[in-house]
Amino acid sequence: MSGPVTVGVSLKMYFGHQQAADWFARVAERVRDHPAVASGAVRFFVIPTYLQILPAVRAFEGTPVLIGAQDVATEDAGAFTGEVSAPELAEVGVRVAEIGHAERRRLFGETDEIVAAKAAAALRNDITPVLCIGETERMSGADAAAATIAQLQGDLEGAPAGPVIAAYEPVWAIGAPQPAPAQHIVAVARALRAALGSDPARAGSVVIYGGSAGPGLLTELGDAVDGLFLGRFAHDPDALVAVLDEASALADLESRAGERA
Repeated sequence: MSGPVTVGVSLKMYFGHQQAADWFARVAERVRDHPAVASGAVRFFVIPTYLQILPAVRAFEGTPVLIGAQDVATEDAGAFTGEVSAPELAEVGVRVAEIGHAERRRLFGETDEIVAAKAAAALRNDITPVLCIGETERMSGADAAAATIAQLQGDLEGAPAGPVIAAYEPVWAIGAPQPAPAQHIVAVARALRAALGSDPARAGSVVIYGGSAGPGLLTELGDAVDGLFLGRFAHDPDALVAVLDEASALADLESRAGERA
């Protein structure tokens, strides 16, 4: 692992507007004084609904927390009723955009071509894609690695240069009682890292794991991943801070290892 440990949260559509505002306030209070977040050792992002973006930007003002969007239009402007463009999102302070989540692919028919167009829109407007990739069915680590690398390449085809946050989320593990086995995650994450590392256009990219991620997992995975992508577990601010503490400890270990090297 190089650089900060990355921890992100997607709120999906679980919170109403006031509930989200209350959550922002409670989390902002905790992370504002969190030493690892304040120092940049842990990079933390929050992805609310579109209507919650501006309240989130205000709540986390003065902190290093990045605010994201759960989707982005393929085009920058035009007659696209109901869409929200990357230029407008960037204008109001959005720094990352969740793209290609399994629910978008399954419920709304998003193909790799559509995901690639959205990734391109984000990158050309200086928004970092949180690119969700993962196999739909259980398979061996080697087969899963091959499938996700192919998906990664398809989802970035034609996209301009820039770093991405590759969120490895095996579809069969999303919402499951337990995350994927650690050995499986490690095999796929390392393969994704190698694929991104071999592409000069993706310098600075990281690989994080999502899919029933919770406390203890980051410690178990160690430096095989660059962080975690959390879901409903993070609805409890205290539980979220526990993961940030875990990320902080991992970042400290990596820093000490780098000094020894």
